[in-house]
Parts: sequence; structure tokens; C-alpha cells
Amino acid sequence: MSSDATAVPLMQQSQAGATGQKEYQDCLPCRVMGGGVFVGLGAFTYLNGHSQLRQQQATILKSGSMFGMKSRQAGITGLAATFVGLGIYRLL
Repeated sequence: MSSDATAVPLMQQSQAGATGQKEYQDCLPCRVMGGGVFVGLGAFTYLNGHSQLRQQQATILKSGSMFGMKSRQAGITGLAATFVGLGIYRLL
């Protein structure tokens, strides 16, 4: 019975939040920190990923995989760009 008693207030809170309350926004230091972390993660992913690809280039080419150097570089660059984009979005 106690689980039924807690379910009703939670439902009322979610309905009130959807209809009448202002949208939640983080404080400026939280946004700067979060955005900086994502931009830093993107830079780290790009630099470290391409560095490791250069080190393993001979092994990758010798393996005969259908994913060659260009597709792996594109994947790392795309992932890094996504992280940087998330960081910029977080700052705005």
C-alpha cells in the first residue's frame, strides 16, 4: 500500500512540471565546465586516435580488413567532431 501512496505524488509532480513550470537551465559555471569537458574530449579523441592510427598503419594495411585507413580516420574525426559539437551546444 505504501507504493501506491508514493505513486500519486510522483505523477502529480510530473504533470505539474510539464504544464506550468519554467524550463530548467543550468548555472553558467556548470555549462562552462560541461562544455569544456566535451570540447577537451573531442580534441583528445582526435589527437590520440590519429596518433594511434599512424602507429598501427602497417598492421592495419597488412591485415586486409575491409576498413582501411581512410574509413578509420573518418570514424575518429566524426566522433571527435561530435564531441566538440556537443561541447559547443552545451555552452549555448
